Amino acid sequence: MSGKGQVTIPKAVRDRLGISAGQVLDFDDEQGTLVARKVAEFDPIDDVYGILDLPGGTDAFVADARGTSGP
Repeated sequence: MSGKGQVTIPKAVRDRLGISAGQVLDFDDEQGTLVARKVAEFDPIDDVYGILDLPGGTDAFVADARGTSGP
């Protein structure tokens, strides 16, 4: 470990785990063992946001689902 707390992950491990430059890792302590996990590069909600074409928009959909007459 460097004086700045930086570590080098061996190339074979990076290749096996699909870790490349710029990958964000989250570090945690699990029973005295340092564990690194890749952080998702995208928010799964972003993948589906806006794909529904709701007549009248979201407010009308929610009102209909609740059985009310609208906003």
